[in-house]
Amino acid sequence: MARSKPWHVDDELWAVVEPLLPKVERRTRHPGRKRHPDRLVFQGILFVLHTGIAWEHLPQELGFGSGMTCWRRLAEWSEAGVWRRLHAVLLARLRSAGALNFSRAAVDGPHPGVKGGAKTGRSPADRGRAGSKHHLITDATGIPLAVTLTGGNRNDVTQLIPLLEAVPPVRGKRGRPRRRPDVVLGDRGYDHDKYRRLVRALGVKPVIARRGTEHGSGLGTQRWVVERAFAHLHWFRRLRIRWEIRDDIHEALLSLGCSLICWRRLHALKCGQEI
Repeated sequence: MARSKPWHVDDELWAVVEPLLPKVERRTRHPGRKRHPDRLVFQGILFVLHTGIAWEHLPQELGFGSGMTCWRRLAEWSEAGVWRRLHAVLLARLRSAGALNFSRAAVDGPHPGVKGGAKTGRSPADRGRAGSKHHLITDATGIPLAVTLTGGNRNDVTQLIPLLEAVPPVRGKRGRPRRRPDVVLGDRGYDHDKYRRLVRALGVKPVIARRGTEHGSGLGTQRWVVERAFAHLHWFRRLRIRWEIRDDIHEALLSLGCSLICWRRLHALKCGQEI
């Protein structure tokens, strides 16, 4: 059997996404052109996310609608909070399946390329070139819990608290939703006693490498999962370089990428596979 294209939306995935989309009633008077089907537009967004193709070059013959239609729908759904809720729903399913491990979390913040726009800055680590940073927090197994976007000139440690606060309340089990990990792991870029105190105030234990100490602390044997998650996230070609001038559009694609990683983990669990 031929493997389906990664941007193909099967019935199982669409059953999760469709209820989250805002309903748009067609006007009875002066209805205008009929709205392109949401499912096809969603596939067009996934096509751009996976291939990295420019919106205006989206192939019309695939039936996704124009690139501008897909771009506008992406912005519309982002404003409606669709991607945030989709990520929360999938995290809840993972927790219900016993696949989400809050015993510890790992954080990291590499530097993707950028053309320009909001949330960019001259990175001291990249010869002063303008850029943005993706900041990611994962659970103990590498499942993305939250992602944020900042300018390339922002120090990683400044995003430690925003990342922890960006983790949504995760349902999936009886009792109160889970939001905070027990422990957060960070490399030397997060070494600052002020932020250690702030992390403890959230009820989380910080385990962060100290600057000036020798390598071999053992954190790498646990932190590698966030680096793997970044590799999965940047496998989406549209996220390797930030082409979007509008930061909200790039953040929408980031959130969608995290959701797709969660969906793949769910599918792998169902099939008894590893990813």
